Amino acid sequence: MDHAIAAQFARLGKALSSPQRVLLLDFLAQGERPVEALATVSGMSLANASQHLRVLLAAHLVANRKQGLQVHYRLAGSAVLSFLASLQGLAESQLAEVAQAAHAHLAVVGDLDGVDHRELQRRVEAGEVVLLDVRPAEEYAASHLPGALSMPADKLRRRLTDLPRNAEIVAYCRGPYCALAVAAVEELRRRGFQARRLADGPVQWAQRRVRTESGPSPVPTNRRQPSPRKP
Repeated sequence: MDHAIAAQFARLGKALSSPQRVLLLDFLAQGERPVEALATVSGMSLANASQHLRVLLAAHLVANRKQGLQVHYRLAGSAVLSFLASLQGLAESQLAEVAQAAHAHLAVVGDLDGVDHRELQRRVEAGEVVLLDVRPAEEYAASHLPGALSMPADKLRRRLTDLPRNAEIVAYCRGPYCALAVAAVEELRRRGFQARRLADGPVQWAQRRVRTESGPSPVPTNRRQPSPRKP
């Protein structure tokens, strides 16, 4: 390998040298978003998010398109998802600080790490498990596990009556370092539900070639029906 080739490889390392840009890639792994939404979800100013996105665009890790006055960004292909999965795996194996930071950020709540997705799918189809996607609705619509219901974490309390009491509930969000499912499981357990967390998210699904779907959530079948009116 000569210097010119090494310099091209180093472009990716330079693009990922900022934690903010790694965060933006993780959010884009959930689906396409306009710049304004990326700024909001990442806690950055619009100007700062735009600057970081331009760096990722120059490294061909993201692509964009215009829709009216808005600029929408997305990952530049499935290879970028695989790259993110490899990056996470390498960091976890080489850096003890990853586990330390994760322990400080998340509580352990009976994960289903290493779950066989085919077995999980069978249990969902058999009605033994209710699978909840607690990410925002637009992330669910972009990509979700088959049979999952969209129940964003900030709306969970208002929709508890949609959930059956006699089935196990498995909640997932953006991946192993996302706290949304952790909080959802804790809330469900406080309310008397049998609940666990699936640590996988879109990055892991791509790595394991798990089948996903897109589109809006179906209407829950457990919603209480109004009592018939008396004549």
